[in-house]
Amino acid sequence: MTTAMAAHGSVTKASFGTAPDGTAVELYTLKSEGIEASITTFGARVVSIKTPDRDGKIANVVLGYSALDGYVADKSTYFGAIVGRYGNRIAFGKFSLDGHQYQIPTNNGANSLHGGTVGFDRMVWQARAIADGVEMTLVSKDGDQGYPGTLTVHVRYTVHHGALRLDYSSSSDKDTVINLTNHSYFNLSGDAKSTIIDEEMMIPADQYTPVDSGQIPTGTLASVEDTPFDFRKATVIGARIHDDNEQLKIGGGYDHNWVLRGKNGEVKTAGRVYDPVSGRVLTVTTTEPGVQFYTGNSLDGTPYGSSQESHAKNTGLCLETQYFPDSPNHPAFPSTELKPGEVRHSTTTFTFSTHAK
Repeated sequence: MTTAMAAHGSVTKASFGTAPDGTAVELYTLKSEGIEASITTFGARVVSIKTPDRDGKIANVVLGYSALDGYVADKSTYFGAIVGRYGNRIAFGKFSLDGHQYQIPTNNGANSLHGGTVGFDRMVWQARAIADGVEMTLVSKDGDQGYPGTLTVHVRYTVHHGALRLDYSSSSDKDTVINLTNHSYFNLSGDAKSTIIDEEMMIPADQYTPVDSGQIPTGTLASVEDTPFDFRKATVIGARIHDDNEQLKIGGGYDHNWVLRGKNGEVKTAGRVYDPVSGRVLTVTTTEPGVQFYTGNSLDGTPYGSSQESHAKNTGLCLETQYFPDSPNHPAFPSTELKPGEVRHSTTTFTFSTHAK
């Protein structure tokens, strides 16, 4: 174990086991005032985020596993991972770029999800300690999962005053498409066995992108007005999740992209979650144009790893800041194309606070 003092806290590195291919996996623990976050090089995953409740009691507020073997065995939840090259779905695993059609693996029915069968979540990233955090780096070679161009990705995790900040930077030597996000599941109660149904959600978005039966956007931007998707005012998550609504039935709950207000590239609020029991508040800000709010509908209690840890339906929620799903096949959506010589930057910050009763 090694420890490096940062500007406002500490960064500690320890072994986290060995990947199936024999690569050593590390765990970096970042500490600052009001927050402790642990990040592993396997999938550049957030393993834990520990924050105080309104009474000062510290607890982990994200879902995950206590050991590497749980993450290796679980190929469906993407707990805490950086997903890519393309987070979310691409219809039929096909897109066209520069007049050439590309085929990537389909791993979600007829569609491609989170980069394909071996996405960034399954890879061991290179890491180096930086002030207040860790920088994760991955080089995805030309043709990886069918995507064009050798892509270099850097994700910096830093902590400061109750916040975990993610700074993404990507470049490619050929025209390609990219949509990176973090797939942490939050449960602000600090009890991974309780559901998030009674937590309150606010998403400052006037529109969302409805989906077809395969959860691919139809291409329209629909108003949230008079629908269960209106979270412009803080609303209990479970208040309308079982409404007789076709979109909710398709996702088995919330699993949709909201169109955030403000310009792409400008920092904006993507969501705010409040747990009335613990008093914890999570505020998510981002430079991305959208956010996928997902209520852990596919969590089914399957045990993974040597400790046989399991997670039940609706025990975590995701706020995945992103470009819109299937953007390469929707010219009207913000473009996910990345050209040689360009560097794609984005920032997402998860800020934790508490609210008195």
